[in-house]
Amino acid sequence: MLELRKINKTFKTPEGSIEAVKDVSFTVEPGEIYGLIGLSGAGKSTLIRCINMLEKPDSGQILFEGEDLALLSQKELRKTRQQIGMIFQHFNLFEQKTVKENIAYPLELHDKDKSAISKRVDELLGFVELTDKTNSYPSELSGGQKQRVAIARALATSPKLLLSDEGTSALDPATSILILDLLRRTVDELKISIVMITHQMEVARRICDHVAVMEGGEIIEQNTVKGLFLEPKHPRTIALIRSLDEERPLSELSAFSHDDVYRLGFAGGEVSRPLISDVSRRFEIDINLLAGDINILQDEQVGWLAVTFPEDDQEKVKLALAYLEEKNVHIKKIDPNSTHNPEKTEPETASTSESGLPDIETDGSGDNSAAVTSGQSEAKGGDING
Repeated sequence: MLELRKINKTFKTPEGSIEAVKDVSFTVEPGEIYGLIGLSGAGKSTLIRCINMLEKPDSGQILFEGEDLALLSQKELRKTRQQIGMIFQHFNLFEQKTVKENIAYPLELHDKDKSAISKRVDELLGFVELTDKTNSYPSELSGGQKQRVAIARALATSPKLLLSDEGTSALDPATSILILDLLRRTVDELKISIVMITHQMEVARRICDHVAVMEGGEIIEQNTVKGLFLEPKHPRTIALIRSLDEERPLSELSAFSHDDVYRLGFAGGEVSRPLISDVSRRFEIDINLLAGDINILQDEQVGWLAVTFPEDDQEKVKLALAYLEEKNVHIKKIDPNSTHNPEKTEPETASTSESGLPDIETDGSGDNSAAVTSGQSEAKGGDING
């Protein structure tokens, strides 16, 4: 579906060059939700603009269904962009248009027949459950309803790929969950793919299949969501996961014990099994629990524990750890001398985007319609799947 190969993007500013994206590579499969997660300034928004060529990469390849987008003519690129939908953080609806008119807008740009447009809009209103808001204006809608309209507009022309740039960041937690569930249903029922940019690990945990963690323009770690929660490797990833469940760096837990601290990650049936008591009895060894939690992913549970074993019987400790590995428990010995502080970030400049350039927002006036409609493709009949 989508493959990025060694993408680089640098911006020139009066203060010098800013490497917004550095050597980024990943693949998105059909029917997959791929999350790009990182704090502000990580390069996520610049990267997503590179994917639909609103920003042209300095080097690298962006392959969409096998075609290198950088090699396409402007006419060919416009046609390909019709298969890529875009969802924005602040909705970018036209305030002077009704809900129905907002959804119909990309179809009108492609000169579709009025009856076909009306049929398609009605289908999408039903899909996002807004049939009672057909003639309402954006000012009359809640934030969640506005984002539902934006999703319907992005789906209007049956795209194969959706790009979501912080699509739930402007919403309250309860509404965010409803929108995330709608996006998951969109993928499951319409068989499209989504690249989702977010700074919230909760978003990745709830609906993503694969996740890449970005920092300083680079992908520092990528894995399945399950793999990432089971065995995070980079300190930034650990910090993002800890924002959900771990109140202190695991390295600080050594203050509670002179023994080695281990992080145990487990999933599936092992979450509900009494593994610790089993190991304690089996090997006649005391185990001290320091911290832990369970995260609920899309369809299973993933948990972790921070534990210590007594230093006076290393042979039993080795046997216990080997037994846990046999039970598919992911084990990591925590370095008590770790000084890396992944929570320390560079100060942000309020007026600039992740690329270091002024933010460009559409204001509903239509001035930036290229950005709004870059993800629109042709409507194909009346079927919701195109």
